[in-house]
Amino acid sequence: MTALTDRATAVREPALLGQTVVVLGGSSGIGLETARSARTEGAQVVLTGRDPERLARAAADVGAAQNAAFDAHDPERLAAFLGSLPAPVDHIMVSAGGPYYAPLADMDVADACRYLTDPLRLILEVARYASGSVRPGGTLLFVSGTGARRPHVGIAVTALLAAGYPALAANLALELAPVRVNVVAPGFVDTPLSASLLGADLDERREQLRATLPIRRVVGPGDVAALAVHLMVNTALTGATFDVDGGQQVV
Repeated sequence: MTALTDRATAVREPALLGQTVVVLGGSSGIGLETARSARTEGAQVVLTGRDPERLARAAADVGAAQNAAFDAHDPERLAAFLGSLPAPVDHIMVSAGGPYYAPLADMDVADACRYLTDPLRLILEVARYASGSVRPGGTLLFVSGTGARRPHVGIAVTALLAAGYPALAANLALELAPVRVNVVAPGFVDTPLSASLLGADLDERREQLRATLPIRRVVGPGDVAALAVHLMVNTALTGATFDVDGGQQVV
């Protein structure tokens, strides 16, 4: 076999060629990187985000087929967006929203309750849509976190929601079959959201993780995106939660 033939044999077809990937919360961070990776694998991508200017930049960056700027936790806007999608789509990733951090003494209970109910409503509405509009074998993918694994002052509300994702995904996987449902649970990821939350403490946190994580580096959005795309491609995976934290839980 010649070297030219060897090279030709090594070339593979993009894993998501001809498929449509919808990313709710795709204007930055994990969502944007997943959209970028999906495009590399041949998918058409549809992005949403709250900030119109940031979303427009992201859509241009990845060559999105469609984008829509709205708050995914607004039921009417969400319904209008889902109704505008060309059916069927192949994969939907929900990465909209962020964590809620507040110790009990400083907590606004009404805000905390909204933080719990808004993501739950988003998940259920997207799941209802997916039941009839995601192709068999396609994916509904939620981005959660590992906050429920280690108790810490100030993360009770976020931990409660994170703890519920695995049970929700497992049950939805049965109801929505043959559509597959999985959860990606990152630990600390070096994203713009992390930078906004940590502020001046960001560099210190990075150094701490480089020194203590078994992988000896900080997890980036590309690491999570690689897992997300794998879950779209591997049709044997459903009803499960997959951690991507660089080994943080074993330290």
